[in-house]
Amino acid sequence: MNRRSFVAAAATVLAAGRARAQDTAQSKGAADPLMDPNAVGQLRAVASPLDNEEAIKAIELKLKCTCGCNLDIFTCRTTDFTCTYSPELHKEIVGLYTGGKTGDEIIAAFVAKYGEQVLLAPDAKGFNLVGYLAPSAAVLLAGGTLAFVLLRRHRARLLAAPAAAPAGKTGSLSDDQRARLDQALGELEQ
Repeated sequence: MNRRSFVAAAATVLAAGRARAQDTAQSKGAADPLMDPNAVGQLRAVASPLDNEEAIKAIELKLKCTCGCNLDIFTCRTTDFTCTYSPELHKEIVGLYTGGKTGDEIIAAFVAKYGEQVLLAPDAKGFNLVGYLAPSAAVLLAGGTLAFVLLRRHRARLLAAPAAAPAGKTGSLSDDQRARLDQALGELEQ
């Protein structure tokens, strides 16, 4: 078998495989979730004026979606159309809001129902203060230690510098050396 006949045979086999795969996909029809447009995302309800209410949006920006995406509820429900949790959480918030609850009461109800992990930023009280203060304290401690070490090394270098100078040499020039330097500078200026 030569090269041309091998390539022709391979192309025929590949074309037959593609045709078989297309027939299988067409025979599945709506059973295949990738072929069914309703299975890819979820059907959305008609938008209401409360969906874009600033008070509800402010509440949703403080609460984490429970689907595991670590986004706030508002961002999850407006960007991830496959999430089934955020629309339900939104409906729950709207229900509490229309029931006369304030933003703080709604957040408290969510904390009571889902736990403190539903908050994007925990309240700055009790043990949660450690989470707010510990990073700052660690940075200050590391900066102070670094400054102390660098100042100590700098002082040690300053104290060691005069001892490292050769004996009999001072930092100033002798009269003979100064005259030669002035003569060399004068020649450069001309």
